[in-house]
Amino acid sequence: MRLPFASSDRSTVGIEWELALVDADSGDLRQVAETVLEAVAPEGGGDHPLIRQELLLNTVEVVSRVRRTVAEAGADLQEAIDELRPVLEPLRVELMCAGTHPFARWDNQQVTDKQRYATLIDRTQWWGRQMLIYGVHVHVGIEDRDKVLPIANAMLSYYGHLQALSASSPFWGGKDTGYASNRALMFQQLPTAGLPFHFEQWSELERYVQDLTTTGVIDIFDEIRWDLRPSPKFGTLEVRVCDGIPSMSELLSISALTHCLVEHFSSELDAGRTLPNLPPWFAQENKWRSARYGMDSWLILDEHAEEDLVTADLKRLLVRLEPVAERLRCLDELAGIDDILRHGPSYQRQRRVATANDGRLDAVVGSLVQEMRAGHPVLPST
Repeated sequence: MRLPFASSDRSTVGIEWELALVDADSGDLRQVAETVLEAVAPEGGGDHPLIRQELLLNTVEVVSRVRRTVAEAGADLQEAIDELRPVLEPLRVELMCAGTHPFARWDNQQVTDKQRYATLIDRTQWWGRQMLIYGVHVHVGIEDRDKVLPIANAMLSYYGHLQALSASSPFWGGKDTGYASNRALMFQQLPTAGLPFHFEQWSELERYVQDLTTTGVIDIFDEIRWDLRPSPKFGTLEVRVCDGIPSMSELLSISALTHCLVEHFSSELDAGRTLPNLPPWFAQENKWRSARYGMDSWLILDEHAEEDLVTADLKRLLVRLEPVAERLRCLDELAGIDDILRHGPSYQRQRRVATANDGRLDAVVGSLVQEMRAGHPVLPST
């Protein structure tokens, strides 16, 4: 099976942000996505260019246009949110983002009435119905198909860094799971989800897709739900590692880090240098460590089993990426990673809010709603 890879300008960027619809009074999820999408639909019919349907009726996804900078992509997302607000306010509905909702029950959620979602749930049953999760996908344009798999493999060396920074799902069904990112380990229960297989050549990926199609595992390529995957129809590498990110400032910072890493590895290939290639067993361990411990993770950095605290390695990485960020015009956004290192990512803030409010998780939802409106983290009192 031939798998054409679309033409794409180098290091263009696009962002997809899944947002929860929550009740302004109770903080619980609201099943009003169809009403919202109908209200924002273009007059002539068809889908809104920046606002999309998702699996569950408690969710909408806002997407950017293809952009040169993460700031431009963020402006598109803000445009979509500004269009949603006047529709949501009369419904007493707020926007919220985190890897999971802190206390909503998965079995109360309604699935969007669409054939592809019905097929997914029919096949995956209990695990498919459990997917009450939210994420962020960052697309980065790659101009040469032969670069895609080497860059994807190199990005696995920084999987744990991205997951730790974005971890925002400590609670599930009203309980503290003990994990920084419960979403990461839940999502991989779906068939074809989780860490990607290691392919060196595009022809190996084509054989894999052929095998899955022949045996009925997938009907289309998009049903491969890896945490990092090529996107042949867009000509991008799609980085799907991150938990839902609660605020615009954090979203742009983590997207800038992703953008810079892909461009850095592309430049390394141009210079004839070998890219990092973490063994799959180390990548799997790093995924678990960062999901469990977040910013307290000791990650395996290379094939020689060198380890370091994720925060220490991130500080070194930010220095190395500064020239790349200057080229991509995202120095300010990348600098925001330092703020996350100083003040902590969402999972830590959520736990502090819960502790300060005698364990009340509606207060956690309230803080997440506040951060979405503010556009930046709101640091709780300790």
